[in-house]
Amino acid sequence: MPIQTAKLSDPTVRAFVTALNAHDKDAFRAVLAPGATMADDGSERDLPDWTDREIFDSNGHMEVEKELAQGRGLVASYRNDTWGEMRTRWTFQVEGGKVTRFETGQD
Repeated sequence: MPIQTAKLSDPTVRAFVTALNAHDKDAFRAVLAPGATMADDGSERDLPDWTDREIFDSNGHMEVEKELAQGRGLVASYRNDTWGEMRTRWTFQVEGGKVTRFETGQD
């Protein structure tokens, strides 16, 4: 059974998922620290390019199945118009209420 976004335990991760699912670019960018970085399937990616392509331009949506690492890790069903639906793992580094890095990939 999926975990409701409002019930995610880490407030910064909760804000990240909320903004992603709402397709709210301003709120999404606001949760990222300046200079934030990310990787997808172990490869470093350009964060603005990746998020536009994989989230905002393709109607990305995350349904969280499980939390790990005190809420800084997620297992989720992720879908977008480009790739369809897949089981993914997400990990977050958070400092001062902002995501400094996230990594995602197929689980």
